[in-house]
Amino acid sequence: MNAPSSPSPEKTPPQDQNLTSSASIDHRTSLSGPAALVAISKDGVIGDKGDLPWRLSSDLRRFKKITMGGVLIMGRKTYDSIGRPLPGRTTIVLTRDPNWRCEGVMTASSPEEAIKIAANRESFVVGGAEIYRLLLPLCDRVLVTRVLASLDGDTRLELDLSDFRVEKRSKHPSSEVDEYETEFVEYHRQKRS
Repeated sequence: MNAPSSPSPEKTPPQDQNLTSSASIDHRTSLSGPAALVAISKDGVIGDKGDLPWRLSSDLRRFKKITMGGVLIMGRKTYDSIGRPLPGRTTIVLTRDPNWRCEGVMTASSPEEAIKIAANRESFVVGGAEIYRLLLPLCDRVLVTRVLASLDGDTRLELDLSDFRVEKRSKHPSSEVDEYETEFVEYHRQKRS
């Protein structure tokens, strides 16, 4: 994965004038496509050496609350970094290796196959960078945790959110359990023409 040559990790859509600062995000919507969940630093870092380059307990709790009972779609490297299927969720690993298997995990060889396996269940694209690039065009929502810090990392992502509008946003200070200040933003895709 190549890092972008210039530090422009997000192309942010115009801001909605009626933003809410509520910390509760209602992710159960009638939108049909999957949602992408991504935590990203100010300079586009999403990972370092197969791990998250930050400690954000509040964000991990939010991730669990949002995804519980749903389907997680991830790449094999992301799965390997987690090391197991997460309880209470169905896991689909997108991989090019037709022989890759892991107990309790479904596999897909293409984004379309992953979406088909997820059927009409609520599904979440959770990384890594290549999986986001492949599946973001199919997502109707993007739930972004912006880590408000510049960090080193070996995995970067440039999010083009120009087709999305801000629905909700909330800021969260750093604390004993959250290493950095964050902003949680829920984007919804603008109607497709």
